[in-house]
Amino acid sequence: MTQRDKIKPILFSIIKHSSPEELRRQIPKDIVAGIVVAVVAFPLSVALGIASGVTPEQGLYTAIIAGFLIAFLGGSRVQISGPTAAFATIVAGIVATSGIEGLVAATIIAGVLLILMGLFKLGAVIRFVPFTITTGFTAGIAVTLAIGQLKDFLGLTYPDGTAPIHTADKVAAVMENAATINVQACIVGMVCLVILFAWRRVPRVGQLIPGSLVALFAGIALVSGLDLNVNTIGDLYVISGALPEFRLPQLDFELFRSQLANGATIAILAAIESLLSCVVADSMISAHHRANTELVAQGVGNIASVLFGGIPATGAIARTAANVKAGGRTPIAGMVHALVLVAVLVFLMPFAALIPMPTIAAILFSVAYGMCGWRNFVHLCKTASKSAVTVLVLTFVLTIVFDLVVAIAVGMTISVVLFLKDMSNETEVKGWKYYCDENSEVTHLRELPKSVRVYEINGPMFFGMTERIADISVKTFTKYLIIRMRGVPSLDASGMNALENLYEYCNAHGVKLIFSHVNEQPMKTMRHAGFVDLVGEENFQGHIDEAIAHARTLLAHEQGA
Repeated sequence: MTQRDKIKPILFSIIKHSSPEELRRQIPKDIVAGIVVAVVAFPLSVALGIASGVTPEQGLYTAIIAGFLIAFLGGSRVQISGPTAAFATIVAGIVATSGIEGLVAATIIAGVLLILMGLFKLGAVIRFVPFTITTGFTAGIAVTLAIGQLKDFLGLTYPDGTAPIHTADKVAAVMENAATINVQACIVGMVCLVILFAWRRVPRVGQLIPGSLVALFAGIALVSGLDLNVNTIGDLYVISGALPEFRLPQLDFELFRSQLANGATIAILAAIESLLSCVVADSMISAHHRANTELVAQGVGNIASVLFGGIPATGAIARTAANVKAGGRTPIAGMVHALVLVAVLVFLMPFAALIPMPTIAAILFSVAYGMCGWRNFVHLCKTASKSAVTVLVLTFVLTIVFDLVVAIAVGMTISVVLFLKDMSNETEVKGWKYYCDENSEVTHLRELPKSVRVYEINGPMFFGMTERIADISVKTFTKYLIIRMRGVPSLDASGMNALENLYEYCNAHGVKLIFSHVNEQPMKTMRHAGFVDLVGEENFQGHIDEAIAHARTLLAHEQGA
């Protein structure tokens, strides 16, 4: 088992294999990085808590509990975990339809699934999700998140009882209530949005102080200083600076059963997002993460998060990048970031009541823009094959119109079908051409008896191409059929069944089968199926010339008899 396959927190390995001097030099850097990341995480956690349909402090609880545990138990040196935009629309939908109890049940299911995925070494399986699907649903989530912020950004007022859940309903509600637009709210939102995008271009300072924090102070100054008629967090939520407490909600089997699909969605998304974030982090620090360890840690962190009042969490690429840029190189930075957020929760959370809702919407617009990956989307549309673009666009649209479960299920199904189609096109079965003209310009010909026929199979033999075996035919004078399989890397049960049918066909026509250069995996499958014993071990030759010589020998014996 390699180090990457181990299920052991990478923090323990760092402590074990680092000298005291190395730790003394690095730990102060990690502490500073943790403080910097906490400054970045505070406004994002508050905003994502609100976007997820829960209270602002629940967003902070997630960053604290999940952020600490995942860093402590995880498989990445620099991964920072917490609430992310990818979960916001999913969590909001679960809360709206099933309440907090439904969210807790779904997240516990997700946590258990993540732990099992890690224990069963499924960390490497995530890479089989096509890039077109991850790009499509990420862009779809970004659009959904942005649409969900239109109400607060525009300062709209909805009639009592209007609580749209699906994206189409949210768009309809915005259009129906467009007459209630609050110009002052729009101004605050636009000013904050300009700050968020312009602040990145400010040299040095823009790298040290996150734009989201600057936008928060600007929004508070505008609304409080000018006494604008704009909703703030305090107008809509009761803000508490209390520490997270362990709470075991009333859960039952029926609730868990109803939340199974949501739990699977959260688990799949958490696995994909966290491991993608790990890969990005690895490229930034030239390191390797432990995927299975990270999945187990994500599972533990998510379960603990909801039991302490939080929401689902996963690896956050933006916060992880901030950690790396600030000098963080061990999980200590992630743990410090969680502890600093505890202090922020206790001492500064009451001031969060002053934050205007259009400012929160502007921050989430910025987050949605950052995660949408529109450049990748456009590049794929221009350069990818038609089938890949179809999967990309379909996943994108289904994520917006329906949900992530439908998008991933349909996207993966179509991708697999298209992949099998492409692979079946790569597999060919062709017979050797026979030249009778001695003056033929074709060189390197092999001399074959008239009664010997040769077919070559190139490509994997699986259920998508088995009908091509039926193209193999024999003449009335054919006595020996050689199947050359040096170009067959793999053979599945359907391919094995096709070969068995070919054997019966040859047997019925009095033709003996001989195989040439069968590779390791197909040979193993043939032995397991008893096919080698059926055909005869002596009829499996390592090279085409040996197979032809074997056919000549059998023919000579037959003629001699």
